[in-house]
Amino acid sequence: MINVPPVKFIKERHHQLFKLIKENKLRLLFGMICSGAVAAATSGTAWLMKPAIDEVFVKQDLLKLKLIPIVVVALFLLRGLGYYGQEFFMNYVGQRIIKKLRDSLYVHIQDLPFSFFYEERTGTLMSRITNDVNIIRNMVSTAVTGLMRDSLTITGLTCVILYLDWKLALGAFIVLPLAFYPVVEFGRRVRRVSTGSQEAMADLSSFLHETIAGQKIVKAFGMESYEKGRFFERTENLLKFEMKTVIAKSLTSPIMEFLGGVGVAFTIGYGGYRVISGTATPGSFFAFIGAVLMLYDPIKKLSRINATFQEGLAAADRVFDIIERKSDIVEIPDPFNIPLKPHQVTFQNVSFSYGSTMVLKDISVDVEPGEILAIVGMSGGGKTTLVNLIPRFYDVIEGAILIDGTDIRNVSIKSLRKQIAIVTQDPILFNDTVRNNIAYGKRNASEAEIQQAARAAYAYDFITNFPNGFDTNIGELGNRLSGGEKQRICIARALLKDAPILILDEATSSLDAESELLVQKALENLMQGRTTFVIAHRLSTISYADRIIVVVDGKIVEEGSHEELLSCEGEYCKLYQMQFLNGNGRNTANLFA
Repeated sequence: MINVPPVKFIKERHHQLFKLIKENKLRLLFGMICSGAVAAATSGTAWLMKPAIDEVFVKQDLLKLKLIPIVVVALFLLRGLGYYGQEFFMNYVGQRIIKKLRDSLYVHIQDLPFSFFYEERTGTLMSRITNDVNIIRNMVSTAVTGLMRDSLTITGLTCVILYLDWKLALGAFIVLPLAFYPVVEFGRRVRRVSTGSQEAMADLSSFLHETIAGQKIVKAFGMESYEKGRFFERTENLLKFEMKTVIAKSLTSPIMEFLGGVGVAFTIGYGGYRVISGTATPGSFFAFIGAVLMLYDPIKKLSRINATFQEGLAAADRVFDIIERKSDIVEIPDPFNIPLKPHQVTFQNVSFSYGSTMVLKDISVDVEPGEILAIVGMSGGGKTTLVNLIPRFYDVIEGAILIDGTDIRNVSIKSLRKQIAIVTQDPILFNDTVRNNIAYGKRNASEAEIQQAARAAYAYDFITNFPNGFDTNIGELGNRLSGGEKQRICIARALLKDAPILILDEATSSLDAESELLVQKALENLMQGRTTFVIAHRLSTISYADRIIVVVDGKIVEEGSHEELLSCEGEYCKLYQMQFLNGNGRNTANLFA
């Protein structure tokens, strides 16, 4: 089902779009002048048929025979220059508007909360920034250019035929209202179908992103044929929408051709009678016929221009759907800025839900400056959600999170996130050099600081073995590195940021035993003096924690040191036994998250 926004919002969106066009009014004026030159040259060419026939061929005037070809050349030169000028200025306006629109879209997407990216597919967002915005560009550049040129041409030719024979012109104009009917009606159909076509393209983009990024799994499970079939289904769906658009656009031309034929037939019949009866000259008649034939051509073009407009407006609706999306992470007018120093973090009766699903329930815990808090529990218990509330990726629905006694909702988001360094379970790197990935959170870092962070993360040796060292490009998502190498670069990035609050979401899960031991030592040094939250899958990695909390079904069910929790023989003890004392002597550390 296609969601159509209310008419009020549609008008507001279109007003914003046309406001962007008006911001380039000087170049628009130049473009309009050039369009006027094209219209004037076209109208002048039609008018010249009268003296060419009456004065040259009938009266055989040699002077007119010399002058008229020169005027024709001048008119065609003016028309050519006008075409070039209008294309240049209008395309420049279109490209500038689309750059601004694309920039606004990307900026707004970056400012939207974490929840938005769980609701929207990556491919869909990519399609709106690329495909939909390009459709708007076609509307602004091509359609506006054509609208100005063809409207002025229709006006000029209308003046010519009225001047030549106003009675005959009134008869020719009888079919004009009928000619504009398909322009309006089929334009509406194009817009409806275009929305579906753009959504089908977005679905195809999402599918491509998922299957190309997941090629290892596709090939490992032998699902190539299955994915090809799914791709064919999507391209077939896109084809259906595209053909509906083609049909809606194509039906306009035959209807207008027929109506144009009716108008020309009337002109020939009635105009020929006037020539035979002596009330009109042959020159006037042929000039009139030429002008009428020229007139129907821009009218036909207007139908295609209208279709382009409708496609562009449909794309604009999809783009403004994103731009108008409000963030639920709101910063107060005069937020507090937190100084960079060790912090106390307090969860005060915190509850949180994804929609109707309650994930965290009445969480209360106080973490002192420099304390290391380990969070353990079965998969889906809410551990990662708990730490995601600290940098305000989400906002609590009940209770509050305090830093040094201040509610983080009263703190500047930029200041808050400056206090926090994160190493996630899935190492996220960018298609850039090793150096730039390490310095991602501190762009002004010196070379010595970058190298020191790499050494502390035990990444320096393998980095210097690369052909270009720290200037080596690591590929998309770091695909040129092993899992352990990617994770150590992520740890180096967190080390370099040197934030007072540290979140480790199973930071060593991708490391082999040897690398894990080295990185654990680095992390122990890093955590000194910092308030640290460690999500642990393997209980063997949290022996250094000052305190451990066990989260089950969104609630803290146990809290204490490793020894205290084992002695209670509760949930923590069960988790410990699952990993180390399962009767078979096997380590099942990775069976839960």
